[in-house]
Amino acid sequence: MAIPQIDHLLFFTDLDGTLLDHDNYSYEPAVEALDILRSRNIPLILASSKTAAEIAPLRYELGFSHCEAIVENGAGILAPGDFEVADSCTYNKLLNAISKVPAKYRDNFRGFSSWTSEEISSLTGLTQEATELAKRRQFSEPGIWNGGDKSFKVFCSFLSELGIKTQRGGRFITLSFGGNKVDCMREIAHKYRSTNHEWFCVALGDAPNDIAMLEAADIAVVIPNPLQEEIVKRIAKQSGKIIRAPFSGPKGWNTVVLDLIEKIEAGEKVG
Repeated sequence: MAIPQIDHLLFFTDLDGTLLDHDNYSYEPAVEALDILRSRNIPLILASSKTAAEIAPLRYELGFSHCEAIVENGAGILAPGDFEVADSCTYNKLLNAISKVPAKYRDNFRGFSSWTSEEISSLTGLTQEATELAKRRQFSEPGIWNGGDKSFKVFCSFLSELGIKTQRGGRFITLSFGGNKVDCMREIAHKYRSTNHEWFCVALGDAPNDIAMLEAADIAVVIPNPLQEEIVKRIAKQSGKIIRAPFSGPKGWNTVVLDLIEKIEAGEKVG
């Protein structure tokens, strides 16, 4: 792989467990690297299962409101400067479709629509204010499966017949009518590459729903978690470079991003 130019880098990052601490949602340990990205005018595209209502204020706080963001596991793209995605009915259609799954299987799945704000806050550790933003869903239904593996396969089969996809994240299983992080990453990267420059994509993630995005990136950064080995094994055959962060969460994120920027500016090979 050629050494990318510093002004032709695109960073795509998962949030929970990657840029944000899995327990307290802080990005404080990554402030130094975030400052470097802003000072070099390097785009940072947030890619998460979070809603547009959650991501928009965070994107603004981080200083990357001029960049797109990937919301609800790739079910939508939040345009630069926007605070919501123009959609008002997909979520209700999704819930209606889920209700058609036989109760024997459907009752083993509980999601945001069936939880109180207090339950969501308890499960996620979010504040009450943040919980209300997380409930403003437009495209997808995160939840927890309480049945066995065999029943889950049958549940997924029923969902598939209804056009519903399942994705496993760090905390929840997410149901939607489709769309994923990698398709959104490619769409956004294509827009940048239409400027006739060769842009290099760096993707950072820690969960199974990040694998496709990591596989498609020129440089894939795997943030440690209990599933790290599975994730690395899944993307081991990709053509790009795989980097394992030395620490979990934003501390590992910060270390890898600073190291990447330093090596690229010095004209060194990455990895």
